[in-house]
Amino acid sequence: MQKAPILLATRLSPKVEAQWQKNLQAMMPEENILTLNQIQVRRGIEMALVANPPSGVLGDFPDLKWIQSLWAGVENLLTDKTLPEIPICRLIDPDLAQAMAETVTAAVMAFHRDFDLYKSQQQQKSWLQHPPVFARNRHVTILGLGEMGRASAAMLAALGFSIHGWSRSPQNLQDVTCYHGEDGLRQSVDQANILVNLLPLTEQTYAILNRDIFQHLAPDACLINFGRGAHLVEDDLLDYLEQGKIRHAFLDVFAKEPLPIEHLFWSHPKITVFPHIAAMTNPVSASKVIAQNIYRYRQTGVIPVSCNRVLGY
Repeated sequence: MQKAPILLATRLSPKVEAQWQKNLQAMMPEENILTLNQIQVRRGIEMALVANPPSGVLGDFPDLKWIQSLWAGVENLLTDKTLPEIPICRLIDPDLAQAMAETVTAAVMAFHRDFDLYKSQQQQKSWLQHPPVFARNRHVTILGLGEMGRASAAMLAALGFSIHGWSRSPQNLQDVTCYHGEDGLRQSVDQANILVNLLPLTEQTYAILNRDIFQHLAPDACLINFGRGAHLVEDDLLDYLEQGKIRHAFLDVFAKEPLPIEHLFWSHPKITVFPHIAAMTNPVSASKVIAQNIYRYRQTGVIPVSCNRVLGY
């Protein structure tokens, strides 16, 4: 019996969507990957590969059995109230975790070696040397110990940093002092020199980066937000930067993207702005992971591990 096509539903540009379709098809030559515009018969389609699909469209496929996200995060997908009550699988790509770990490490090292101070001094033509601090004397806290958090913790621990981590549920990681739960959150950030946020965005983590957290950081701390823009209370960060209680912030995600040109973050001397590049999905490696998931499903009928809709990840 001929297999039904696999739906590719996105709101990407036509050029980018076509590239995804090409990569996915190359990894699955035995499958027929069709976009929304190419689908003629909606019955019989069991799988959908999605990247921010148009709201309500997936509900029009009556035989859909599971959804595979092209992204690691699924919070935008979960806001669609018409979404069928079927498993949603987020992308788990080792290359994505490696990319995030490298970017986190780069930001940590830039602050650790005072690059922000020397950049400011260069603009002032000031020749001033700052005494170095050993990595073992830097307390780095990572919020979120999923695939990306664990990879980042391991890379930083290998460089000798004192690593603390916080997650919703208990974890036991080598070279990481782990905390969990509401009480553990405050303990994990207490006197942290560098705070790294890699949490998923949920109702519980919305606006988690606020003055209640900032007040527990060590003086002259650094904030690295590579999670989601909605994690951060912007006014609280600006206040702590103005007071000098936080020395620098590396921000890769924002409440509105692209970051509006009039936004204060662009010109703030104590903020480094990145255009959401900390861990960009690689269509080639992602397509390989997705192809393996689909092949396993075709062979065994087993749907990949799906996200918890209540938790949001």
